[in-house]
This record gives sequence, C-alpha cells and structure tokens, in this order.
Amino acid sequence: MTTFSDSLKSWRKQRRFSQLDLALEAEVSSRHLSFLETGRAKPSREMVDRLGEALHLPLAVRNQMLTLAGFAARYPGRDWQDAQMAPIRAAIDHMLMRHDPYPGFALDRMWRVVRMNQSAQRLFGLLGVREGADLLEVSSSDLLPQVIVNWPEVAQHLALRLRTESAGRGGDARFDTVAEELTKAAGPSGTEDTPPVIPTIYRIGDQQLSLFSTIAQFGTAEDLSLDDLKIELFFPSDDASKEVLLGMAGAA
Repeated sequence: MTTFSDSLKSWRKQRRFSQLDLALEAEVSSRHLSFLETGRAKPSREMVDRLGEALHLPLAVRNQMLTLAGFAARYPGRDWQDAQMAPIRAAIDHMLMRHDPYPGFALDRMWRVVRMNQSAQRLFGLLGVREGADLLEVSSSDLLPQVIVNWPEVAQHLALRLRTESAGRGGDARFDTVAEELTKAAGPSGTEDTPPVIPTIYRIGDQQLSLFSTIAQFGTAEDLSLDDLKIELFFPSDDASKEVLLGMAGAA
C-alpha cells in the first residue's frame, strides 16, 4: 500500500530534486523533509500544499497526496456543463470563434476534444474528428499517415509531446503506449532544413495545407477539469495554406 512517504520520495526523484534542493524550494528544513520521507514525521495540510507547489504536481496528484496524508482532497473536478464552468466555456468559445477562419479546438487532459470552432469542424471533420473525439485513438489510427504528407516528423513530435505530458503526471500508461506506437510507425525522419516550428502538412484533395499551432492553458486552475485543459490554435504556415483555409470557409 502506497503511503505519503513513498509518494513524496517517488515524486522528488521523478522531478530530480535532491532532499536539500526540495527543502530549499519548499522552505522546510532538510531534516524535517527526511523525516517526512521515512515516515518519522506526519505532514500538516499546509506542508502537503507547499511540497505540491515545489514539485509542480498536477492537481490530481496533490489530491492523492492530501488523501494519503489523512486530509480531504482540496481540488474538485467539476463537470464540463457545471454552471460554475460557464465563464470558462464562454472564454474558450470566444477564443475559438475569434480564431476563425483558422482551426482551433480545446482538449482535456486525456486528449478528448471538448470544443471546436467551425474551421476545425470543417478540416478535422474530414478525419472523422468531432467534439468528444479521442485524439489518442485518432493519433494511433492508420488514417493520419494517409493524409499527413510529413508524417514521420509529425509522428515523432506527437510522441515527444505525449511522453512529456506523461512524465509530468508521473507516468501515464496509455500515453506511453501511443507514444511508442507513433515512434515505431514513424520511422526515420529527415533533419535537413529544419523550420523554426514543425508544421503539419495535410493532403486535402489535390491541395496541401500546412499548419503550425500554439497552445494556451489556464494559469491559475484550481479544478481538475481545467488543470491540463489545452486550447490549441492552428495557423497557416504559408500564403497558399491561408488561401486554402479561406476557400474552405467561403465554400461552407
């Protein structure tokens, strides 16, 4: 059975902190931290919060740490349709609508699509992606290599992104599995003429659409539903891609 001491020590090592480093970061004596890791001392609720902040733990993990220490979980996980989430939904919808005619969507922590703007519905609808779609399933399907021209580079980037998110949570078996599948499926990728950002180049009929993306997150999330929610906005990499997007919008 996992104890608070076990969990604290495990996360400290995952974050590559020495006991002294973590003690300094959390403003606690290294002796007391050592006692917490061996179970000779019990943490206060404030101490659990301070250690969670110092280790940059996800909210779900902080809840687990609080529970292991004998306290009630602090961070709720509201339903997306909860009334208190209305301002959040409105803010996301505002960002996505203002981004049209360029694609944009919002993903939850498990890469499920919770919101899409009209441009994203037009483009990613061609891949069968709708609100509620599981992008982990889409990423590991046989469809993407058929429609993404630079699939090896994109697959390697997706694999790295999944591994990074998994590591930030202390390991996620599904993310790691999909990342491994993508790495194997991608094969070697070229390294010459590397652009500033790696675009995803889609094959749309007899046209190509090159897009790169930016990702926004909530900086002061206090709810599990928002902790890892990402708003991904796509931009054309060149004038030809911009014209393709404008043409798709005009034809809608």
